[in-house]
Amino acid sequence: MLPAERKQEILKFVRQKKAATIKDLSTYFHVHEATIRRDLTELENSKQLKRTHGGVIINEEEIHSEPDFDLREESFSEEKKRIGQKAAQFIEEGDTVILDSGTTTTQIAEAIKDRKNITIVTNDIHIAALLRHSKIKVIVTGGILFTENFILNGEITNYALHHLNVKKAFIATPALHHEKGLTHFDESLIAAKMNMIDAAKEIYVVTDHSKFSRISLHTFATMDKIDYIITDSKINEHMKEKFASLCDVVVV
Repeated sequence: MLPAERKQEILKFVRQKKAATIKDLSTYFHVHEATIRRDLTELENSKQLKRTHGGVIINEEEIHSEPDFDLREESFSEEKKRIGQKAAQFIEEGDTVILDSGTTTTQIAEAIKDRKNITIVTNDIHIAALLRHSKIKVIVTGGILFTENFILNGEITNYALHHLNVKKAFIATPALHHEKGLTHFDESLIAAKMNMIDAAKEIYVVTDHSKFSRISLHTFATMDKIDYIITDSKINEHMKEKFASLCDVVVV
């Protein structure tokens, strides 16, 4: 068995058992414990498993916060760039589009900045600035500026979004779970996201692999609201299959 195949089988094994020891895995896969430790280190680095004393559990940790914009921009930057470029392929001439605030949605703006005859609605000052010299019509929602992450938010933001009708919305999320849907740790930010989803005919979630199987306090969209998930190739096959039964999953 190739190392990549073994790691996928380790994930399946741990999901079935809920937890496993290194000895269990070594015996089951007929490999040395040192080999299992290397596999588990790689799986933990990709946030698919969580190491415990002598073993491992599935990583479905609750998210309570996230780093500021600059740190998030550096995290999985190549993956986010690929996601942004792929998402841009779903945007057609004449489209009206909401771009949610976030580092991945910023990559969508980067990918479309040389195009024209598109209307972008955003609550992200960074995205608006990125498109300022383009031939794209940019509508900024207004609202209170959250200076640490470039978000416009609050009653003005929600009012603007509530009165819009767009074709597509590209939504970011800090946590994505197959049962709980899209969740967020900050209740003050979820109303805008809910209004974005309500305003659009087609909903695209753009997120890197590290956000899967995470849960935060507040659900702002159930999975039946989502048409597409666009993510990177580090998502494990089991996770991909689980979400593909709920919506279209595009992997880049």
